[in-house]
Amino acid sequence: MKQSINSARRDFLKKSSVSAGFGLSVSLLGFPALVAADNSSPAGLSPNVFVEFDSDGTLIVTCHRSEMGQQIRTAIAQIVADELDADWSRVSVTQAKGDPKYGSQNTDGSRSVRRNFDRLREAGATAALMLKQAAARGWNVSVDDCICKDHGVVHTVSNNRVDFAELLGVAATLPVPDADTLTLKPRSRWKYIGKGTQSVDMHKVVSGNTTFGQDVQLDGMLVAIIQRPPVMFTTPDSVDESAARKVSGVVDVIRMPDASAPAMFNPLGGVAVVANNTWAAMQGTKALNITWTSNEHSSYDSESYKASLITTAEKPGETVRTRGQAEKVIREADNVISATYYAPLLSQAPMEPPAATARIDGDNVEVWACTQTPQSTRQNVAAALKVPEENVTVHVTLLGGGFGRKSKPDFSVEAAILAQKTGKPVKVVWRREDDIQHGYYHSVSAQHIQAVQSESGKTLAWRHNTVFPTISSTFSDKANKPSNGELRLGFIDNPFDIEHMLLERGEAQNHVRIGWLRSVANVYHAFAIHSFADELAHAAGQDSRDYLLSLIGESRHIDLAKEGAEYDNYGDPLDKYPIDTARLKNVINRVTDMADWDARKKQKRMLGLAAHRSFLSYAAIVVEVVVNDSGEWHIPNAYISLDAGTVVNPEHVRAQCEGGMIYGLSCAIGEITASEGAINQTNFHNYQVARIQHAPHNIEVDIVDSEAPPAGVGEPPTPPFAPALANALFAATGKRLRSLPIPLTLPSEQA
Repeated sequence: MKQSINSARRDFLKKSSVSAGFGLSVSLLGFPALVAADNSSPAGLSPNVFVEFDSDGTLIVTCHRSEMGQQIRTAIAQIVADELDADWSRVSVTQAKGDPKYGSQNTDGSRSVRRNFDRLREAGATAALMLKQAAARGWNVSVDDCICKDHGVVHTVSNNRVDFAELLGVAATLPVPDADTLTLKPRSRWKYIGKGTQSVDMHKVVSGNTTFGQDVQLDGMLVAIIQRPPVMFTTPDSVDESAARKVSGVVDVIRMPDASAPAMFNPLGGVAVVANNTWAAMQGTKALNITWTSNEHSSYDSESYKASLITTAEKPGETVRTRGQAEKVIREADNVISATYYAPLLSQAPMEPPAATARIDGDNVEVWACTQTPQSTRQNVAAALKVPEENVTVHVTLLGGGFGRKSKPDFSVEAAILAQKTGKPVKVVWRREDDIQHGYYHSVSAQHIQAVQSESGKTLAWRHNTVFPTISSTFSDKANKPSNGELRLGFIDNPFDIEHMLLERGEAQNHVRIGWLRSVANVYHAFAIHSFADELAHAAGQDSRDYLLSLIGESRHIDLAKEGAEYDNYGDPLDKYPIDTARLKNVINRVTDMADWDARKKQKRMLGLAAHRSFLSYAAIVVEVVVNDSGEWHIPNAYISLDAGTVVNPEHVRAQCEGGMIYGLSCAIGEITASEGAINQTNFHNYQVARIQHAPHNIEVDIVDSEAPPAGVGEPPTPPFAPALANALFAATGKRLRSLPIPLTLPSEQA
């Protein structure tokens, strides 16, 4: 430091004369160095796996979750830096490799903040206490009179201050304190949590100075494109690779290991063309002439499958939650209101398709991948190559979107297999066509709901059967009905206070790989439940908002165990995250106020409403539509109110709300179909996603100020969008849209 040393600081130096533990004396405090012979530079401080200080005092925060646009690297740094009262300009973030020492690294389920908030605060508080202890030792004062402030420690009695950089050597000699000795900062003193702090990555991203999975380049690297079987678990019957081998730049043509049930996270098989560059690999793949075997999935046809799924949904299913005598009430009622809802397969379709690069040196394997799950990548690569797991290093790149697709490490395993076969580094590139035709799809579903109303319009009974091929079928070829984990996603936790309720599930066989997509089963459950709620309101001749609030009923915490339902509450305790209907009603009231709901008829505005609890957060959406005489519709305005408990960065939450709603629009208009077992869609010309002309012209976001524990953010804005849009289109046309996708131009009978 350049300023002169005051007497208090001279005393500090004298009193803190202890070994630094890194071959350094207390000259680490920034003054003329007495460095041991075997040390040429100061050392830092690293009390835990998340926190490290460089010798110049820079706080280095390790992010163990994957960054895919949700700004988790910034949020994690905010949480840690807050406990240290660090200077944001002196904070940097490093990306963790796949390693169990971090605990779960799965970036899915909207869990990154809610599952790590407390322990990240403790990680920062641990370093803060060690730095305060070091300062207290130097000043010979009580540590209780020391606080962290502005990247240093201040003695509150004398107002003496010392920078973190000057404390590192002493702090490094101290024992790491136990968690029960820590005192976390009160909410009133939070410096970064709850504030719109600048992203640590944005400048690099917009200037192109980052590395995504598709960007990785290694010396001597080859590029592979794989022609995978068009039908799940079929194999090459014959392969003519002669033309492919003649393509300039093609190095080899390699048959991949055949796949079989259950799919797991294994590659699908097929034939790989390995080349010196991506273009050559693409051209070589086009030149392949492959005939494929057939199997039981070769007859899969979306239209006939849809009909069978609906037939199953309209029959009684297996009870998973019951209250009262819904079956009896419905059977004996004169006027039963019923509707069947359908949602097709969907592709996650991230902006960046999957990509992974592998390099092998003996028994040591390195993988660079845009992965949401580095630890499962490590495990699956090790198993495929038959090497010890500790020999596999997984480098996590930035992800150009993930949405659940990159939670499956099959593409990393492909790269590792080809690197082993060629003896050279190999990058496997998935084209958009590969991503759309060979992914892990969001499940197709059919749902049938019946209800009985009183003369006054009150809903007396509700019966709901949900049918879809389960994600569990990816891991067990015997799984043929929705799992408890999927039923918890907006189905079993139905919040309606209806006297008689019966919830059921039906069986369905998978014919493609089924996987996670943003919000998972909440997407089609919310579509059915909140479309039907709007239908009931219309049947009762009542306002949709008021009727929805009456369905929810009195403010309460719902106890599903009393109704025979298995419910794990997204893996978090119900006493910490209760199913709180007051919070759900609150976001409904807030969003309808934002949209000027009560004035909509006078203003001749066509609005639709839906609200849904998912990932422990509460979201309500209002969509406004305008439909022209040709049946084309657009969305001038969309509104969302989100209660996600304690929010780390409201600006990034706002962005997640906007992006989640637009993704919900894509879920409403997208569709994956199959003929003779093969996916029909190939690229964005025939797989519909929201384009700028479809997106809301204006989005207004309301974030509820809450002191509740942090809950999910990335996924809750998605499920309510499709039903809100469908309800708005009903308000505009008087026609119900019970089957997704919603056409961009409504048929004449609906317009």
